[in-house]
Amino acid sequence: MSLYFTKDHEWVRVEGDIATVGISEHAQAALGDIVFAEVPAPGQTLAKGDEAAVVESVKAASDVYAPVGGEVTEANAALADDPAIVNREAEGEGWFFKLKLADAGELEGLMDEAAYRAWCETL
Repeated sequence: MSLYFTKDHEWVRVEGDIATVGISEHAQAALGDIVFAEVPAPGQTLAKGDEAAVVESVKAASDVYAPVGGEVTEANAALADDPAIVNREAEGEGWFFKLKLADAGELEGLMDEAAYRAWCETL
């Protein structure tokens, strides 16, 4: 299992050819109390960088971008009933969607966890 991050504060955890995507602890802390999350529908095809989901907090609304391309295999339906899961477990149960990787080479250029945490300290 490999974990990667983007400069847009998405994370992607890869197991085989399935990538699970969510927003980072840093992002959820900056957003504050999350009150709504919209996730992509299974079967939807996303390209790297596409707007994939929406997250709204008491402070702002923000797009969640696909850190890699592929076909959405699962959406986290629990977020519809309890979007605050993202606040409690942004990098765990608060994931947004899973997709089947179209090109594992797209993972190149993403940051590993140590690089991402170090980068966040410069913000």
